Amino acid sequence: MDATVPASDTRTPPPQVWPSLRARDARALIRFLADAFGFQEVVAYGEGEFVAHAELAWPEGGGVMLGSDRPDPEGGDSWPGRPGGFTAYVVTADPDAVHARAVAAGARITTALHKTDYGSRDFAAADPEGNRWYFGTYPGSPRPAAG
Repeated sequence: MDATVPASDTRTPPPQVWPSLRARDARALIRFLADAFGFQEVVAYGEGEFVAHAELAWPEGGGVMLGSDRPDPEGGDSWPGRPGGFTAYVVTADPDAVHARAVAAGARITTALHKTDYGSRDFAAADPEGNRWYFGTYPGSPRPAAG
């Protein structure tokens, strides 16, 4: 085990990709993603309505990070993504249950549940910020053997 990770912290996930987005109302977006889709808030750092950094775990693995929109740092690169311009595909074993939860929470469904040509069962929804979330059973293609 890495010396920087306490031996007692066995729940820390291995390294992975964490898509990140910004929101006009990050606290409301966190609540929506939890209520409508089932993401789990892990941490949210910030004061009042401002969220400097939040992590939301997807129960089936992975997750997203997000924070409040803010001015670009003086002399620094600008943040490439603007609120409402994020898109993600989230793998789930039960898209029907996620869809039912999203509908019950008032999510705007942008693509109805359907079976794709490649065998996945998918649907898409928009969050209140305008981001698009696609949910489906497609786990990706098998990886080539290491050479």
